[in-house]
Order: sequence, then C-alpha cells, then structure tokens
Amino acid sequence: MAPTNAVQHSSEAGWRCPLETELRAVLQQRIMVLDGGMGTMIQQHKLEEEDFRGDEFKDHPLPLKGNNDLLSLTQPDVIRNIHKDYLLAGADIIETNTFSSTSVAQTDYGLEHMAYRLNKASAELARRAADEVTKQTGCKRYVAGAVGPTNKTLSVSPSVERPDFRNITFDELVECYSEQVRGLLDGGADILLVETIFDTANAKAALFAIDLLFEKSYERKPIFISGTIVDRSGRTLSGQTGEAFVVSVSHMNPLCIGLNCALGAIEMRPFIEAIGKSTTAFIICYPNAGLPNTFGGYDETPAVTASNLKEFATDGLVNIVGGCCGTTPGHIRAISEGVKHCQPRVPAADIYQDYMLLSGLEPFRIGPYTNFVNIGERCNVAGSRKFAKLIMSGNYEEALSIAKAQVEMGAQVLDINMDEGMLEGPSAMARFCNLIASEPDIARVPLCIDSSNFSVIEAGLKCCQGKCIVNSISLKEGEEEFLHRAGTVKRYGAAVVVMAFDEEGQAADTDRKVEICTRAYELLVNKVGFDPNDIIFDPNILTIGTGMEEHNDYAIYFIRATKVIKEKLPKARVSGGLSNLSFSFRGMEAIREAMHGAFLYHAIKDGMDMGIVNAGNLPVYDDIDKELLSLCENLIWNRDAEATEKLLAYAQNNVKGAKKVVQTDEWRQANVEERLEYALIKGIDKYVVEDVEECKAQVDRYTRPLHIIEGPLMNGMKVVGDLFGAGKMFLPQVIKSARVMKKAVGYLIPFMEKEREEMMALSGSTEEMDPYQGTIVLATVKGDVHDIGKNIVGVVLGCNNFRVIDLGVMVPCDRILREAITHKADVIGLSGLITPSLDEMIYVAKEMERLGMTTPLLIGGATTSKMHTAVKIAPRYTSPAIHVLDASRSVVVCSQLLDEAMRDEYFEDLKEEYEEIRQEHYDSLKDRRYLSLSQARDKALHIDWLSLPQPVRPQFLGTRVFECYDLHSLLAFIDWKPFFDVWQLRGKYPNRGYPKIFKDKAVGVEARRVFDEAQQMLNQLIDGGSLTGRGLVGFWRAQSDGDDIRVYKDDVAVHSDTEPLGTFHGLRQQAKKDSSSSEPYLCVSDFVAPVDSGVTDYIGVFAVGVFGAEELSQQFQANGDDYSSIMVKALADRLAEAFAEELHARVRKELWGYSTDEALQASDLHRIRYQGIRPAAGYPSQPDHTEKSTMWSLAGIQEKTGIYLTESLAMMPAASVSGLYFSHPKASYFAVGKITKEQVEDYAARKGMRVEEAERWLAPILGYDSEA
Repeated sequence: MAPTNAVQHSSEAGWRCPLETELRAVLQQRIMVLDGGMGTMIQQHKLEEEDFRGDEFKDHPLPLKGNNDLLSLTQPDVIRNIHKDYLLAGADIIETNTFSSTSVAQTDYGLEHMAYRLNKASAELARRAADEVTKQTGCKRYVAGAVGPTNKTLSVSPSVERPDFRNITFDELVECYSEQVRGLLDGGADILLVETIFDTANAKAALFAIDLLFEKSYERKPIFISGTIVDRSGRTLSGQTGEAFVVSVSHMNPLCIGLNCALGAIEMRPFIEAIGKSTTAFIICYPNAGLPNTFGGYDETPAVTASNLKEFATDGLVNIVGGCCGTTPGHIRAISEGVKHCQPRVPAADIYQDYMLLSGLEPFRIGPYTNFVNIGERCNVAGSRKFAKLIMSGNYEEALSIAKAQVEMGAQVLDINMDEGMLEGPSAMARFCNLIASEPDIARVPLCIDSSNFSVIEAGLKCCQGKCIVNSISLKEGEEEFLHRAGTVKRYGAAVVVMAFDEEGQAADTDRKVEICTRAYELLVNKVGFDPNDIIFDPNILTIGTGMEEHNDYAIYFIRATKVIKEKLPKARVSGGLSNLSFSFRGMEAIREAMHGAFLYHAIKDGMDMGIVNAGNLPVYDDIDKELLSLCENLIWNRDAEATEKLLAYAQNNVKGAKKVVQTDEWRQANVEERLEYALIKGIDKYVVEDVEECKAQVDRYTRPLHIIEGPLMNGMKVVGDLFGAGKMFLPQVIKSARVMKKAVGYLIPFMEKEREEMMALSGSTEEMDPYQGTIVLATVKGDVHDIGKNIVGVVLGCNNFRVIDLGVMVPCDRILREAITHKADVIGLSGLITPSLDEMIYVAKEMERLGMTTPLLIGGATTSKMHTAVKIAPRYTSPAIHVLDASRSVVVCSQLLDEAMRDEYFEDLKEEYEEIRQEHYDSLKDRRYLSLSQARDKALHIDWLSLPQPVRPQFLGTRVFECYDLHSLLAFIDWKPFFDVWQLRGKYPNRGYPKIFKDKAVGVEARRVFDEAQQMLNQLIDGGSLTGRGLVGFWRAQSDGDDIRVYKDDVAVHSDTEPLGTFHGLRQQAKKDSSSSEPYLCVSDFVAPVDSGVTDYIGVFAVGVFGAEELSQQFQANGDDYSSIMVKALADRLAEAFAEELHARVRKELWGYSTDEALQASDLHRIRYQGIRPAAGYPSQPDHTEKSTMWSLAGIQEKTGIYLTESLAMMPAASVSGLYFSHPKASYFAVGKITKEQVEDYAARKGMRVEEAERWLAPILGYDSEA
C-alpha cells in the first residue's frame, strides 16, 4: 500500500529549488527546445526481437520486441546516440527513454522487477549525453525524466457489469510511480516530466508520489506537466477539457504545463492557447509531426512543423517547444532555428488571482462576481432518506439518478456523504465516486467529498480526476492533526472546507467563529502553503426556532461572522450546510424552503459564497408568499419572540404550502422509436424496459424480439456512433449508452430464448442454442501494451449481448487464432496504438488466410485507419477485414457481420468501398513507383503445376453454338441490383439490394412498382418472342508463354515451336505493392500452364447476346414512351448478364466439367463463389479491348451468332457479354492497374502494333503522360 501520510510544507517559496530558479531565468530570456520522438528514431533502426533481448534477456519467456525502454539496457549505444543527435540538433532538454518504465507497464513484458533499474539506467544514459554535449558546446543541457501514463486508467471501468470497478488503484499507481521517480532522480534527472496524460487521475497519482519523495528524501526538482487532447473535441481520453486538466494539476505549481502527442501543431493550437490563458506557469508544447497518415506514419516535414511552432512563438504562446511522435532530429533542428530569435511567452502573474478554481470534466471558476454556488446536498446518507435507503440496499445505480437530478436542477458542485454506521464508508465512497465517473452529465461538475472520517475522504479523493472540495477538516483534534490532514488534502490537489471547531468545541457566536477561522487561515497559508483561494470556511449554520432562547441568534451570528471573515481573511470563501438552519421544521418542506431562501438572500449579501442546498427546491426570494417571508425573516433576525409559534401555526394552516420545481419529461411524448433513441443518446435507462415492451406489443411491425434490437435499438446506437465521431459525445457517454442498450437487450433475452425453444421444438432439434448474439475475441497485438480503447470496445460489445473474450495485451498471433478457434469466435478484434502494431495486424490477417479461416477481422486503435485497413490488411484476407472507427460503431459492425440476411450484402458493399479507397489511394500517389517488367514477371504467380491435379479436358474442343436459347431458364440467374441502379433506386442499410430494397422507407414503394412493371414486360417480351438469345462456347488447347496465352488446334502435341491458332496477350501488374506484401504481380497468363511445363491445359471463349431490344427501344421512343424504351434495354442487359452467368455454370458443371459437384444458389454466383473466372476484354484483368478481335477471329463469333464488333470494338447488340474461361482453382479477378511505358512497348511489339496505337487503347491505365 502506498503511503498517503503528509507533513507540513513551509510555504510556497519553499517549493522552489536552485535548478528551478536557473531554468526560470533562462525561460524568461528565450524559448527553450525539447527533443523529439524517441520511438520514431528507434523504429528507424529496424531492431528485431534478438536486439531487444540482448545477452541478458535472451532466455526471457515473453516476447520483448516493442519494449523500447528496455533498449537502455540492451542497446545503450542506440539510445545514447539518439540523445546526442537531438542535443546536437539544438535540443536544450532531452527526455529519458522511460515512457513505459513503470512496474505496471512492464508487467506485460514480465519485467516489472526491472522498473527501478530501467529508470536509473535511462537517466544515466541521458545524463552522460547531456553532459558531453554541454562540454562540447559550452551550452548547458538538461535531462527531463519522462513519466508516462501507464496502460491502466483510474477513471474508466474495464468491466461491463461493474462501472464502479477499476483494475488499478490510486495507491498502486503511487507505489509504481514512486519507484520510477526514484530511479530517475538517482540516475541524474534535472526535471520530472509527467507527460501524455490521458487520464488526469493517473497524473495526480504520479504527482502525489513525486511530492512524497520530495518531502521525505529527495531535493526538489522542477516539474513539467503535459496533457494529451485526443481529438478536436478538446478533451482528454477520460473526458476532461484542457482547462479542467490545468485546474486539476496546478496544485503542484509546475514550472511548465502544456500539451503533447495525439495532435499536430495546427490542431493543437486552440488548446495550447486555452491552457496559456488558464495558468501562470510557462507553456510547453511538443506536438506530433502532424496527424498520422492512413498507414500510421507521419508526413509533416521539419520545415512545416518548425513553421507552425514558430507561429506559436511569434504569437507569444510558448516557452518550450519540441516534438513528439513522428519528429526527428531534423524537426528539432528546424524548430530550434525557427524559434531562436523569438521572444518567449511572458506568463501572466495575475490569472484568476481572486478565483477559486475547481474542476470535474469541465472547469468551474468562482470569482468576485460569481453568483451563489449551489452545492447539491441530496447524495448524503445522513440528509436524504431516499438516498440512504438506496445505498444501504446496494442499489448504487439508482442512487446515481439522485446525483444526476441535483446537477440538472442547478447544483454546480455535488456533495457526497457516506457517513452511516452500517456502511463501510471508504468502500461506499469509492464505489459511488467511480460510478459518477461513468456518468459524464454528473462528472462534469466538481465533487465535494464530505465526511467526518478522514479515511473516507481519502477514499473519495483517490477516485477523482478533477479538483474537488474536501468537506471538512477542523482544529478539534489539535493543530498537529489539522496540519497533517491539510497537507494531505493539498497533496491530492483539493480545496478544503474548514469547520469552525477547535479543541474547545464548536463556535456558536460571531467572535468565536472569526477567531477559529483566523487561526486556521494562518496555519493553512503560512505553514501548509495553501492558496487562500482554496480555503472555504464553514462558520456553522446552526438550528434556529428550537424554542430555546440561546439558539435564537444563531442565524445572525453566522451572517455577521461571514461578513468579518470576508473582510479579514483575503480570498477565502464562506459556505454552510443550509438544511441545519430549519431542522426544527422537519417534514414541513414548504416552510423549510422558504426559510432557506430568505436566509440565503441576506447571507449572500454579506459574503456567503456557497452552500450545501437541495438545488431543485430553492425558491426565489421574491416568489415566497409575503406572509410566510415575513414570518421567516422575523425568525432569522430574532425580531419576534413568538416567531417559531407563528411559523408553526402558518404551517398548520397552509399544509400544502409552496410550489415545487419539477423536472419535465417532454421527450416521453414522442413515438416509441424516438423515445428509445433519445434514451440511448442520453443514457436514460428508467423507461427503456417500458418502451421495449411497447415495441414488442406491435407484433405487426416487430414480429420477433430480435427485430427490436436490429431496428430502433441499433438505430439509436448508430446515432451514438455518429455523435461520437462528430465530437458531440465523448467516451464515458458511449459507455453509458451501451449500458442502456444492455438493459433493453437483457429484457428481450428471455423472449428470444423462448422463441429459440419453440423453433427447436418445431424442428425436432435437441442442440442447445447460444443465448449470446455472438462471441468476440479481442486482443492487443504482439508488441503493444495499450489496451484502454480495446477495453472500452469490450464494455460496449458486452452491453450489447456479445460474449467478449479479452485476451489482454502483447498477444502473439498464434494465441489469438488458437483462442478464436477454441471459443468458436464469430469475430476477431485486433487493437493497437503504436505504429509497429500495424505490421503485426497484417501478419495476423495473412496467417488467417494461410490457415483458411473465414472469421471476420475487426481492426481498431489510434494508429489504424480505414485507408490502412483497405490498402494493407484487407487484400491479405479474403474474408471481411474491417476498420472500426470507435467503440460505439463496433456494435453496428458486429451485428451486420453476424446477421445471415445482411452479412453477404454488407461484405459486398464493404469490398466495393475498400476497392474504391485503394484505387483512390493509388491514384493519389504522385510518386507512384513501379517494378520493371522483368521484376514484375519474377514476382508473378508461380504455380507448382506438376504437384497439382492435371487440368480437366473439356467435353469437346472447338465451338458450340446456342440458337434461340431458352430465356425462361435465365430468370433465376438475374442479378437485380444493377437494374435498380439504372433507375437510381438505392435503399439504405439494412434495406440495400434485392429483395430488401422493397422494405426501404424512402424508395421501397417505387422500387416495388418498377420491379412489378419490369416482371410484366419481361414475361411479355419472352413469351411473345420479341427477345431472343444466341450464344457460343469454344474450348481449345492452350499453354502460356510469358505474358501470352497460345491457343492450339485440337489435341496436338505442343512444343515451344508449335505454331498456335492464335495468341491472347496479357498485361501484368507493375505498380509497386507494399514492401511487407508477398502478393504476386498478376497476369491472366499465370492461370494457364506454361508451354514448357509438360502439363496439358485448356482455355475457353464465350459470347452471348440478347437480340431484339434495340428495335423495341426505338419503337417505344418513336411513340414517346421513354420509360418503356429504357426499361426494355435494362431488361435485355440483365438477361445478357444472366445468360453469361447461367452458361458459365453449365461450363463448369457440364461442358468443361471441372466442377461437376457444384451446387450454388444464384446469389452465390453473383458473389463469385465458384472455381474459375470469365474475364472480359476491356475490363480490369485485361484492359485492352483489341483482344476481342482475337476472340472473334478464333471462334468465328460474328458468323455463328450475329454478334459483331463496331469500329470502337463495342459489341452489337449492346446486350452482349463475352470473355475467356479459365478453370484453375487459383484463377482470380484482379486489376492490372497502371503500367509503365516499358510494358506498353513490350506489349505493342508482341501484338505487332504501333506503340502509339497501343497507348490509345490503353490510355486509362497508362502510368505516364503519353503526350510528354
């Protein structure tokens, strides 16, 4: 257990140290420069596992690659040289290589016992480098001990079921940070830099540890504090704004405070400006080299980064600048040069000097002109019977609704009190504070941790990332205990309420109140070093109207003492517990509220700043009944000896008294779908079961319970995802929404289970059915120890009835896949934060493909992107590999993947989207690189032809013509999706595609009408013989020769010099693929056995056409019927495609017969789930239309079918399809993509064509300017 005792501080001046004075002098003269990214430079060394291990750790049982901090021991020269590179580039300050050198973070590598040594060794390395360059240049350099955030968080629960649960405690963090800081100080660090703060509670634990060490055994060193704003919402990962963050950590009087990581300088600017306006400290800013690109790297050049930071300097925003992720010595050199002549920011000496600063997720400033501050009182087991009953029964979640109501009704600070004899106070306080942290609508306001038991107060302080108020301490146990507790409160960074008690007891009259408060003030300011703005006095509001004469002036004493305290004790505030005043009138709420309103009116005028009140029940002074107001004021000012009796008489005559303020539920008037959406967005679970039941009763609309989940509930979660993506919701709200979803789903589960049982009974099945929606295996990939985002995804999915198997961090590929198979995972989710994780994700995808897995793969984490997933991961895996932007969207994605009715269509849409993304990416590359043609051919698809089954001989060689083809047989093969595209009818998910488009609200009715009319016309056209189908299939012996396919007559013996009947010429991919990719560079010739292989192979040709449509279309047009004219063409086009699809099926099963056992549905055919391909000339796999001429010549297509080619090689009739048949199992569709002039010249030579003509036909795929 980490120690939490504290001793007194001499004064604020005592916090300063000689080194801080030295640095302060430098910072007043010039802008100093911090170094750049350590990880960026380490990655450039491309170190492998053995490099990380070194000799000392060669037998360590866990993987160590990615543990950059370990390199200080195993590769010290690498780290020292990086330090020196930065120093010689102009850095005044270098950071130690200790970002993850806590025992907590090192546990994932099994090296927690090395924490102290890692820090000491790293500090010594940096110290030596700094001293060497100081000596070399004559300019003093400094070492900042880097203290990272760890991979745990105190503010977010990793548990679905228990939002109050934490997997690390404040004390454990204090202990691990103490060990780290000892190592850094023993190793010679000049400065302690607490950085990359995503959860301020973690940072407060680090600062707590640092302060304890300074107090006990180490000379004070300057402290720098740097937070991380994760996106443009301006909040940390745990939800705090930058201004609230500053308030929360300023108790340590850091020399510098600022921001680093997550954002580039441009994105960071507004937040740095805001922080600069919120502090008297110097400002430090070390952004990333811009935002990460789609592959997790950083593209911003040194010149750009330096220019941005110079602008910061010129505008007076910064005192220290440097770089974080993606920055190099080049960046630091440019930054150093850029700011060299800029004047440093001059910190304001008087920012908020008369303000009390508090914070929850947002800052709360109490200044000279702030109105009375309402401290909500109802979360008090001693003051609210309802709250006490809920807490005592363990119903903490419902108790939370009381807290929320207080905030909604105007409480600006929330008082929490768990002082009840039957409660375990510390654990109750911690649990409730943790629950509040999960409710952003509550957590946005500061908390007042209220207890007479100091251990309960500490338990609350350890759970709060904001700056709280402690209520309270006093002198009743003597000066020594008072100073001890005050020092501890200050170390936690809280403001403090001091009750007017001393060793003699409670102060009742004005003089005693002022005397005790004055004594406490002097102790706090002069001995503990408290900022007077952080002191609140409670001079004791005592009960009046008791019938005892000595109590009659209690209200007057308080008001008079308040006036004197505000005059005599500068900057201190005055508060009080208002309910005590009217305690005599318990049960008479109208009287009590009127007394409180009247008392506050006068006390505020004399200086009362705040009070613990029932925020929703405070009447406006002028609205109080005049008779009642007069009676109350007579009692408060003791102007009438019978005031108490008169008030009682009034109460008896006006028992129903005052009108209370009530919350409205206007949103409850909306329809049930809108109510469910609102409840999910706002995180309101009070009515969700009632609303789900209402949906369930609408059996005509929601025939199954599952439809409620897939419909209104999932629609609500989509809105949550959209709001989160737009920065209008932040992380804790998403988790809260998920818990509402969980309650709704939980209600529906019994009904779904009953439905399953009924279905089992009907089917006669005895197999148990899984009650979960699906099983998700999550893992942070090997080499990465960041798991907060993954944990949040797990929470959200768990709340949506998914079984979540979380494998933790640093999980190697083989374990991920083994566990996925063991648990029969429906989805695998990979998470990672650091750039090397992206490579590991690619490896996992490749392994899944190698093993023949089909489990959908989700990709998420800070460095991941849709672009990276589409370009580098998805091509490695033929099953779905999907980027998930955030936790809120994971639910929708998983639901779509596991819905059998939607999965295929969703995957098809996804493949189309990712293909477009890939193409856009490649098209956007100005410096696209290509392999030479010989290199591309070396990397062709190499098939071991001799080890595979021999290619199947077709049932005939030569051609077969199909006259008057039965068009009725084609109807089942029609793909109707392109038909609706013609009419620009597109449904929205989940109603995309045929036949679901008919259910779409926007286009469903119109789609049904057009479809019905199409069916009617189609039947008429076929039955009346207006449309006819003719086609041809031909098979020939074939062998590949490089990028060409030679076609031979009959079953002749083929040699390299055998004369072919014809030659099909192929084009090969040349655009350079990712360096980590083992993908071949394809050409269609790769799918045919080479001429010298000794393997006999074959190729097919086909052409099909639907005749009569053009003539009919012209007739309709002549009659002014444009609709029918378009319709007949659209239907002929669909029939031609169906003809090609049906004929290809016959080829596979009968005419060629290489797949005789095939049994696929039409939908499977449309998704190409069969062996072999039928690429068409002029399309991506063979983009040259002139290849059609070879097909027409070889097979005599025009003479035998009537399908002819125009001058531009378009087929007539227009409703025609042609192509080649390939049978090999590895044959696949691909895009040749852009090619170089070298290949065009080679291709033209092979075809006997002029280069200029080849360029004309291949213009869309030329990777160069043919006119240049």
